[in-house]
Amino acid sequence: MSADARNLLARPDLADERLEGLIRAEQFAAAEAMRCAAPQAWIHKAPALSSERLDELLYGEGFEVLEARDGWAWGQARRDGYVGFVRADALAPEGEAPLLRVQALRTTGFKAPDLRSEVVASLSMNSLIGPGEIRNGYVDAGEAGWVFARHLAPVGAFEADHAAVAERYVGAPYIWGGRSSLGLDCSGLVQLAMQAAGRACPRDTDQQLAAFADPTDRQALARGDLVFWKGHVGIMLDHDRMIHANGHHMATAVESVDEALARIEAAGWPQRGFRRP
Repeated sequence: MSADARNLLARPDLADERLEGLIRAEQFAAAEAMRCAAPQAWIHKAPALSSERLDELLYGEGFEVLEARDGWAWGQARRDGYVGFVRADALAPEGEAPLLRVQALRTTGFKAPDLRSEVVASLSMNSLIGPGEIRNGYVDAGEAGWVFARHLAPVGAFEADHAAVAERYVGAPYIWGGRSSLGLDCSGLVQLAMQAAGRACPRDTDQQLAAFADPTDRQALARGDLVFWKGHVGIMLDHDRMIHANGHHMATAVESVDEALARIEAAGWPQRGFRRP
């Protein structure tokens, strides 16, 4: 079986039972459905905080756990399929299906449905909230506290313009593997913007390049088009300007696409093409 190891819940010693007959493993087991109960949680390459950050879970997102030991859970993110290790204390058993999505760039969870009460969490856009009590204009979001209802939207109510979603992140710090307003990387920005607009989107730039296969060219670039380099991606805001989370600015920034093309290619990262999602 040919598959992307980043999205394959399998090791030589252990694999998801749904893969039995497709791959070889010493043992197959059923994954346990869990969810992220922390505002954010890193997905690591190995069970150590010092290991590479591969991806990030947002509050309420599902994580299928195949193995848990020594304070770590090994499994697969349900939203984008990424496999890795998450701190076990950031997870909780899966409850009812989420009904609401955070549509604000960031929102606060209070201990009580009162803006003067203690702050217990801060949730980023696209975090998911299950069915909860509504009181005084706030929704009970479980561990995350009470969240202002007008910062939420029903799951399935999507944004019209993924480029406009991306613009809300201007100034957000660049963090490798990040997917939140606290910090995100280039492909994380594209994924978050697409998800808010109701578009399925894989995690990494090469996966996104393959997923959005409709090509365009520099002369035809328009708002919402994607610009790809080896290991990097940006979103066009119009014919000449693009937005991207990048290490040059260490932030999400807007700049001329021609300037970005020249600078990034000069740094040794060849341009891979333009796509119209």
